[in-house]
Amino acid sequence: MGRLPDLSGADAVQIFERAGWTSDRQRGSHVILVKDGHIATLSVPDHKELARGTLRSLIRAAGMTTEDFAALSKD
Repeated sequence: MGRLPDLSGADAVQIFERAGWTSDRQRGSHVILVKDGHIATLSVPDHKELARGTLRSLIRAAGMTTEDFAALSKD
């Protein structure tokens, strides 16, 4: 497991969208993402910089590995 990059909430949303998640709505400073076939939703804080623990938790909730996420971030 490699070190996660410093990302903003908007950057993280773009990467999750490449993985098939879609932006459903925004409530305050959080963007809610949904994906067909998943019961859970992702609530991504729209901050200038996401804490690494928060990002890691979102990646796990999306059913991805950090390596999968890092590969999508390089595209």
